[in-house]
Amino acid sequence: MRSCDNAATMTAERRRARALLPVIGPGMDQRPGLSGVEPSALEAWLAARGEPGYRSRQIADAVWRGDSTSLDDVRTLPTGLRAALDEAFRFDTVDDTDVRATDGGLTEKALHRLPDGSLVESVLMRFPGGTDRRERHTLCISSQAGCAVGCPFCATGELGFKRDLAAAEILDQVRHAARRLSENRRRLTNIVFMGMGEPLLNLDAVLAAVEALADPRRFGLGARHITVSTSGVVPGIRRLSAMGPQFTLAVSLHAARDSLRDVLVPLNRRWPVAEVVAAARDHARATGRRITYEVTMIEGINDTELDARAMADLLRGDLAHVNLIPMNPVAHTPWQASAVDVIERFAATLREAGISTTIRRNRGQEIGAACGQLAAERAGEPAARAVARRRAIIVRDSAAALRGERNRRPVPAGVGE
Repeated sequence: MRSCDNAATMTAERRRARALLPVIGPGMDQRPGLSGVEPSALEAWLAARGEPGYRSRQIADAVWRGDSTSLDDVRTLPTGLRAALDEAFRFDTVDDTDVRATDGGLTEKALHRLPDGSLVESVLMRFPGGTDRRERHTLCISSQAGCAVGCPFCATGELGFKRDLAAAEILDQVRHAARRLSENRRRLTNIVFMGMGEPLLNLDAVLAAVEALADPRRFGLGARHITVSTSGVVPGIRRLSAMGPQFTLAVSLHAARDSLRDVLVPLNRRWPVAEVVAAARDHARATGRRITYEVTMIEGINDTELDARAMADLLRGDLAHVNLIPMNPVAHTPWQASAVDVIERFAATLREAGISTTIRRNRGQEIGAACGQLAAERAGEPAARAVARRRAIIVRDSAAALRGERNRRPVPAGVGE
């Protein structure tokens, strides 16, 4: 009878947790992840068990500040409570992580496997300090498994879209990196939502994750050290503006001409570039925070003087900063990165227009540190016929775009609602 009683109690604990909190998603293990639990919800769960409120602090410390890898490591909790928590929640929503390092250990690419087999990536970039700069540790994280937007220069687009990530699955990428840094008494200083997926198409989970990251009771990273990126989901930008968040908004711009951006960022066919920049401009006015624009530089495609002048005209006078980033090599595209001198001329045109501009360098190419590359490698090489077909479409579409023709093909499913 005792084992039956215990089983019934554990089932009740799981039902109580599910009633209080959202589950992690469609994986095999449907327990909510502890990192995504709001303190008030956890306190309510503990109160329902008759546990004192200070237990919430002990659990949060184990999740966010300790080097614990399971609740069994948290000896400050009674054995019965640890068992109940383990039945109701997941201490970690990541089943397995493969970490690869390059750049002399300054760049680490992590491939995380989730309970349903989904693969997501995060990249940890270490920037040593100097006489004129502080040491930084920046983590790029994913918000979706795969991506529906389908930008042709991005390896994630080759994978397609699988599903949204829950807040805990986003946050546990951060916890894994934080644990690795803590081994050398370092901590994360910046987090960017620029990994796999379109964050504003999973906005509720992303906002919940940002809240946890900025919450001093949990991760405690200031909101101004967090950047959320979008390829131009205008309703999401408008929603953020109404909320007035203090994190940085980054827009994946890539081109200022609609004909070209239709190809480089397919959802431009739903929200044209002027509409995207207008929403970003309003966001800057509402928050007082400048917008970061990301531009992947592709040889002979978007790096011409015509494109530089178009971008200068589009952003002139705005509270904005432009990052010019050489394209990472991607198997399914015929393109390659712009030459350094071409990027420098592009930057000079923007600076002459009064637009703050930085030329970035790629890191971690040896380990596939560009978004989606490691997951694509794990998924296996696509069929040669499929690669050839995709390349042919890219060549045809980009040639038409360079002639100034708009792309009339449908917006990818799931991004134009």
